[in-house]
Amino acid sequence: MRVVSLPTIVLLLAGALAAPIHAAAPAASPIALRDAVTAAWRAHPSARATDATLAAARARADAAGRPLYNPEVQFAADDEGTDRTTTAGVSLALDLSGKRRARRDAAASQLDIAVAQARLSRRDFVAAWLVGWADWQSASRRVQQGEQRLALISRFADLADKQFGVGDISSLERDLARLARDEAEAEQAALLAEAAEAEEAFRNVGGQPDALASDPAWSQALPDVAPAPTTWEALPEWQIAQAQSEGATRQVTVAQRNRVPDPTLALTGGRIDFGPASDNVVGVSLSVPLFVRNPYRAEVAAALADADAAAAQADIAGAQLASRAQRTAASYAAVRRAFTRWSQSTGTDVEKRAELLERLWRAGELSTADYLLQLKQTLDTALAGAALEGQLWRRATDYLAATGQLEAWLGMNDATGETSR
Repeated sequence: MRVVSLPTIVLLLAGALAAPIHAAAPAASPIALRDAVTAAWRAHPSARATDATLAAARARADAAGRPLYNPEVQFAADDEGTDRTTTAGVSLALDLSGKRRARRDAAASQLDIAVAQARLSRRDFVAAWLVGWADWQSASRRVQQGEQRLALISRFADLADKQFGVGDISSLERDLARLARDEAEAEQAALLAEAAEAEEAFRNVGGQPDALASDPAWSQALPDVAPAPTTWEALPEWQIAQAQSEGATRQVTVAQRNRVPDPTLALTGGRIDFGPASDNVVGVSLSVPLFVRNPYRAEVAAALADADAAAAQADIAGAQLASRAQRTAASYAAVRRAFTRWSQSTGTDVEKRAELLERLWRAGELSTADYLLQLKQTLDTALAGAALEGQLWRRATDYLAATGQLEAWLGMNDATGETSR
């Protein structure tokens, strides 16, 4: 691996001093969730494309390690009057400067890039799957909450009609209840549309909405927020940047080796007939190309510049990974605290709250407007909780991916993508 530059070292040391050592791995995820993610990855075309890309990269690495030159066979016949010459020969260019080894090393870096990109592809798929699943779960819960809201407000509108019939409330209060019911129906239609969009997005990433039922306890079992890691070797983005930098450095060696000419050695043998006499012919020749008109210095200069650019990009990647880890950890911690407070709140029980408000309204202690206002606030809080839970899973996924813990949390083996129990 390339030596990390001073700015990156300072940034990483600052993160290390700001927080304790990062935990090795988060608590395991639910078995059903792990199995569903693994099955989705196996069945998705992205897995097949990743396998094919890796196979192609391995084949290229194998090809780069093969000998550069193949032997050449020559046959010649010359007939001049009474003289006849027949020869056969073989020639081979010799790699004396180590071009084959340099190209093999450069190809090994390209294979490292392909492996890291395959890991990145799988991790991004897993993250997209989890986000799609969380959004669909949140949308489904919001639809359920909306149905409950519509049922409660419709029931209240029917009660208002009855109360108006016996003269207990005014026509204005009855109309207010009817308007609330109409508004609830319109909002329910919007929630259904959002759920349909969330289901479509989930199916696009290989999800099967009916194959996995969420458990409310899963949200409580999400891993705690740990300090940001001080090293990034486990992240595929870092591995790609480092492999690209190393590969660019090895391309400099390839360019330098290409400046060395390779000689060609040829052996010939045959027979010459001149009149009634004949004799055997044996020859040895050595040819060396002269790099006079083009010494290939520009290719070396370009390779050096590419290596410097790749090294700078690796430093940029390290800084971006550090800032992303800090951002996702802060966002996840904030949403997790909010969701914990919402889960522990006593005002989130819609049924109990609605019964209490209805008793107060029947007793005349609440006006119709106050009843609808407080009921709406209670229902909106329940809907916000479902949306907050979806945000919690989104932020948890981003945090686990940014800190290199997502696949470990899902128990996915790095080599095969299988789940470990």
